[in-house]
Amino acid sequence: MDKEKILEVHNLTKEYQMGEVVVHALRGVDMELYAGEFVVILGPSGSGKSTILNIIGGIDTPTNGKVNYKGTEIGDLDEKALTKYRREAIGFVFQFYNLVPNLTARENILLASELSDEAISVDDLLIEIELEDRGNHFPSQLSGGQQQRVAIARAVAKNPAILLCDEPTGALDVTTGIGALKVLRSFNRNYKKTVAIITHNKSIGDMADRVFYVKDGVIEKVVVNDHPMNPEEVNW
Repeated sequence: MDKEKILEVHNLTKEYQMGEVVVHALRGVDMELYAGEFVVILGPSGSGKSTILNIIGGIDTPTNGKVNYKGTEIGDLDEKALTKYRREAIGFVFQFYNLVPNLTARENILLASELSDEAISVDDLLIEIELEDRGNHFPSQLSGGQQQRVAIARAVAKNPAILLCDEPTGALDVTTGIGALKVLRSFNRNYKKTVAIITHNKSIGDMADRVFYVKDGVIEKVVVNDHPMNPEEVNW
């Protein structure tokens, strides 16, 4: 793949002590992410895919292994530098929207944009998510799909190099889920940024450039998709 490699994971392991039992969440994961690609990390519940995302995002630490972002080993960063990495390089989208309830849609997005010197225009993002006429509405006045689009715009606002999405359509029906995927695809294509989605929904893999199949804490295979589908073409 003739693209810039922006993140590389090598021999990642993660163990949890549960009483007298050691749980091996990750058992030696190797992967890489390239600038501007759209990837899906696919696997059943408990496979380790969320653990991969959390470690890449700097909100969890591996038992062993390395995560290298643009030549920097994030495991070597002190807390201040790690916070800077999370703030500037990474955007997070979760299954549940976690919007600030007493802030409007515009204010929720603006709050995130203030974390970056290279933020994307809030007005442009409201147009992108087709909510330019609802920017002054509070989360309680928005549907679930609209709230998720605001949550995506909030993550995108600070213009991160990598957008990490943990089951972003998990709480949505098909129609609103496709709407959320369209926003993610738009960010990927229009701003040339890397998007990584973890999901158990195999159909979403059809729109990815590459699909990482995760099972029992390892990546079983990686499939390159030469003809990714558009979100509206994905058959759930």
